[in-house]
Amino acid sequence: MRRFLMALLLCILGLACRQAKRYHDQTESSTIYMSKQLQAVIRYQQEKDAEFRNPETSPLPDRYRKNFEGLDFFPPNEEYIVKAYLKRTPNAKPFKMPTTTDRNSYEVVFGIATFQLNGVAYELEVYRGLDLMTRPGFEDYLFLPFLDRTNGEETYGGGRYLDLRVPEGDTLVIDFNRAYNPYCVYNKKFSCPLVPRQNFMDTRVRAGEKQFSME
Repeated sequence: MRRFLMALLLCILGLACRQAKRYHDQTESSTIYMSKQLQAVIRYQQEKDAEFRNPETSPLPDRYRKNFEGLDFFPPNEEYIVKAYLKRTPNAKPFKMPTTTDRNSYEVVFGIATFQLNGVAYELEVYRGLDLMTRPGFEDYLFLPFLDRTNGEETYGGGRYLDLRVPEGDTLVIDFNRAYNPYCVYNKKFSCPLVPRQNFMDTRVRAGEKQFSME
């Protein structure tokens, strides 16, 4: 009888351990789960770092690139991936967008993107570069520069950029996790368009690239 009770106890303990391990495995797998959207953001960040390490594609001067360890990003956040309504402006006239140098960037307002972020509705101008339209691979390129409340503190004071593509319809996906600094932040030899004041958002966009320091 005593042997039977001991065997039963060991069986119960063994079952409990197997159940606990199985439960632990499920918990662990759910913890490391990440959506496809955020996985894409991680890949984008890795590709960006690789671009900055490569002497052929990096905007960094050689003396800074040698010690480059990686850009500083906000943690990927799905709340900063928004779906915008794009109202096209086919009658908009081209204009000269000032840059950080004497050069002007010839742009046209392609449309107005309307969306909600952090519970507030915003309208931003989306531009199309007239010069880029003639370059292979950039025929459908759109440019979305913006300013927000993080500028000068957590992010570059002059605002950040987003690269977009002309959509087939009137819906545009804007992923602020891909917001990046103008190249003039890293190297003064670059000429970067100044962000128009009308593209200021009165909120903190804590996504994308942070402020960069060469020290």
